[in-house]
Amino acid sequence: MTASTPRRSTTGALALAALGVVYGDIGTSPLYAVKETFSPSTGAVPLSPENVVGATSALFWLIMLVVSLKYVTLVLRADNRGEGGVMALLALVRDTMASRPRLQHALVVLGIFGACLFYGDSVLTPAISVMSAVEGIGVVAPGLERWVLPVSLGVLAGLFLLQRRGTAAVGRWFGPAVVVWFVMLALVGAWQVAQAPQILLALDPRQALAFMLARGPGVFLAVGALVLAVTGAEALYADMGHFGRRAIRLAWTGLVLPALALNYLGQGALLLRVPEAVANPFYRMFPEPLLAPAVAVATVATVIASQAVISGAYSLTRQAIQLGYLPRMRILHTSASEQGQIYIPAVNWLLLGAVVLTCVGFGSSSAMAAAYGIAVTLTMLITTVLTYFVVRYRWGMPGWLATIATVGFLLLDALLVAACLTKFMHGGWFPVALALVVLVLMLTWSRGRDLLLLGMRDSQPELAAFAPLLAADAGLARVPRTAVYLAAEPGIVPQAWLHNLKHNGVLHARNLVVTVRFHDAPVVAPAQRIEVVQVSAGAWQVVLHFGFMERPDVPAALEGLAGHGIAIDPFATSYFLSRETVVPAATSGMVRWRQRLFGAMSRNAGRAADFFRIPHNAVIELGTRVQV
Repeated sequence: MTASTPRRSTTGALALAALGVVYGDIGTSPLYAVKETFSPSTGAVPLSPENVVGATSALFWLIMLVVSLKYVTLVLRADNRGEGGVMALLALVRDTMASRPRLQHALVVLGIFGACLFYGDSVLTPAISVMSAVEGIGVVAPGLERWVLPVSLGVLAGLFLLQRRGTAAVGRWFGPAVVVWFVMLALVGAWQVAQAPQILLALDPRQALAFMLARGPGVFLAVGALVLAVTGAEALYADMGHFGRRAIRLAWTGLVLPALALNYLGQGALLLRVPEAVANPFYRMFPEPLLAPAVAVATVATVIASQAVISGAYSLTRQAIQLGYLPRMRILHTSASEQGQIYIPAVNWLLLGAVVLTCVGFGSSSAMAAAYGIAVTLTMLITTVLTYFVVRYRWGMPGWLATIATVGFLLLDALLVAACLTKFMHGGWFPVALALVVLVLMLTWSRGRDLLLLGMRDSQPELAAFAPLLAADAGLARVPRTAVYLAAEPGIVPQAWLHNLKHNGVLHARNLVVTVRFHDAPVVAPAQRIEVVQVSAGAWQVVLHFGFMERPDVPAALEGLAGHGIAIDPFATSYFLSRETVVPAATSGMVRWRQRLFGAMSRNAGRAADFFRIPHNAVIELGTRVQV
């Protein structure tokens, strides 16, 4: 056996797993992309043989340009130590542009908005995917159409209710289940192509170009429908850290791309032969005896696609918390072996409520299609803009080369966004409004924390001067235990320590002032985890470093102090935490409504003990009022 054999096996296993997580969203696009392109209600593209070939060609080449060329070939190279996605790219840009603060701030806001748009996608993807699959029961038995909405809501409610149990038990079946889905897409598509081989003309890019030019001003309506075929492209980049670029590329070229191409060609071939199938070309491709199994497989595939974006919303929220853009939330780890498998109750129930309202409000997948796409295309555009600054300033490419490398994709993304904006008043406003709400929350929390830390730094004594005075004061009783005081900023005395001295009049034998730092890197090496400085006899300043993808476990990290000559008995250690009550200040760096919003977010923030995995029976929490 050669040395490369195990690597091939590992890459193959990762590619199989990636099918269920990375490609669930884009893999279910055939359920609605062609239907919406030729839908009489939208008037995007009139149904005719020439338009069927042209639209199919445009759809195929859009996938090749956006997914194969932009994401699979180029964007996957812009990783943050192996991690991808808008938040990881934002961290990379924030570090790269540190010397240009104004530009850095603008790019940070842009990147945060791109991350916020993902929440809109996390609401719309489950809603449109599951409903479009369940709508197949109306094709199997037209009398059952009235059950589409209740069944869809039941499937979605069950999916969200199961989140607390984690995806480990069913996750191992995601890859094989999606393999069945893509094989089904390929086989039924090939069967239809064999009956109308003239659809293969769509592989000629000149057909796509002629089709687009013939649309005139109507090209935006056409592209606004075709873009539904690439709405899962951003997931390739976002999930790179879980599977690696090699596995993602292997899965795309080996199965996903051929299956999608055959299925879209097959739907075009069907419309050439049976134009009346335009009402639901995906399900009309199947022979009648296979319709019910096709609905079942499609429903499973859409549930998996929904799971991918729900899990992505959890991961994005954790990254935003650790980068300082959202308050602490209760995070449950649903797997003892997989760090990335987390569950955030607050996010779960907010998403479920939003998904239910979306399904009831829009009523059908066709109505939701108007809202779907704008969030994804805006995220694509933001990714391209941020990637330019990475290529130009982090990689050091000449300006002209960086411009050439990104301007084509920038123009394509701008066309896709402009096309989706034509649907803004027909539902496209919904994901944008949702993203703007989340953006205000993130920026308010980030600004409020900055002001809070600035006020604490100005009002609290410096640790370097304070600790030696305590060590020399013989009037304080000594407790033979270890006290750990969490401090938001190193170098200042935590309020909890001041309160402990004031009310209890005791000093512990060992006093650790611990600050937790989260970095723009996804992971911090274990050797760089702990930074220790002794400030006086029995007192140390400790800084714990974590990456934005890591789980912060303070007690476990403090075990590393043994290597610095500080032995800590966990059964003789108390953790003193400050619980700040934020009150609006007369003068502040924020307007009054943002002060109140920040105060409300602070009051509802999760407990620090839970977030840092501190045992509850070792925690002493002391309150303090701070003005912002």
